[in-house]
Amino acid sequence: MNKTICLLPGDGIGPEILTQGACVLAATAQKFGHIFDFEEALIGGAAVDATGEPLPAETVEKCRKADAVYLSAVGGPKWDAAPPEKRPEKGLLGIRKALGLFANLRPALLLPELAGACLLRPDVAARGLDLIVVRELTGDIYFGEPRGLETRDGLRTGFNTMIYTEEEIRRIAVVAFETARKRRKKVCSVEKSNVLETSRLWKEVVLETHREYADVELSHLYVDNAAMQLVRDPSQFDVILTGNIFGDILSDEASVITGSLGMLPSASLGASGPGLFEPVHGSAPDIAGQDKANPLATILSGAMLLRLGLGLSAEADCIEAAVRRTLADGYRTGDIMEAGKTLVGCEEMGRKVLERL
Repeated sequence: MNKTICLLPGDGIGPEILTQGACVLAATAQKFGHIFDFEEALIGGAAVDATGEPLPAETVEKCRKADAVYLSAVGGPKWDAAPPEKRPEKGLLGIRKALGLFANLRPALLLPELAGACLLRPDVAARGLDLIVVRELTGDIYFGEPRGLETRDGLRTGFNTMIYTEEEIRRIAVVAFETARKRRKKVCSVEKSNVLETSRLWKEVVLETHREYADVELSHLYVDNAAMQLVRDPSQFDVILTGNIFGDILSDEASVITGSLGMLPSASLGASGPGLFEPVHGSAPDIAGQDKANPLATILSGAMLLRLGLGLSAEADCIEAAVRRTLADGYRTGDIMEAGKTLVGCEEMGRKVLERL
């Protein structure tokens, strides 16, 4: 197989961790007889500094022509004072929209090798944590119009619009039900239909879509209760289906209770064209350039790229097994460090995974 992968290093620790992820992909390609051509492009703060725009047209073009897009992280305090249209995060939102990526899949899995790093009580952690958040990605309050800042009755006023069409809800519900069919066949739809009209439509459309998936169990939770239940007993969840803003918050909560955001990958997919694969954590500018970052979420995002983006399941399994062997052998970056383990930096962790491929 000969495929092109567009690399978006971004900001902060982004270049460091993506280097390790790309090295693992290249080694996996060699092991299985594939050829991966890597093309790099600018996004986020790095793009603002170089071109004045968080998402240059050249980047969009390179991504569209690629077979998959591999992103690390964007943003940082350096650009906090920039106007909204020049913020690094606009690049991330923009590339998702440009590629039509409406479904964000964020797995949260507590690996036995990292049970000691879990933030839950031991009795709760012992029940297990293996879920996936299916988050709608291109609608909701992040994209709704009208939006803006203005003065009303002499007071500065900010406003955003939470909005969904039934088709936007239906297509993400299909992704959730199809995902559940490959797992434990349970979907929990999360919304706030007791107070939000948008959520009432969400619930109606999810119920309608469920008629085609009688083999999948469907339940419903308000978002505040879902946040509580994730901490109280995450083992009850298999697939969580939710909108953009609720999914943003819940997926971070689900992932961090496993021990570290540095361990969790994600995939953003559309109806066609290349998918985008990235770790769920941010750019961590406070440790950028210090060889302290955990590259494992990025490496595991590379595994998702192979499985979901290129249809290479055996290759993805190989990477995931190498990560688990590395952890089983006791190697840890600072964010997941435990007593009795061996502390390594970003580059060394990448090398340890390569050795175990």
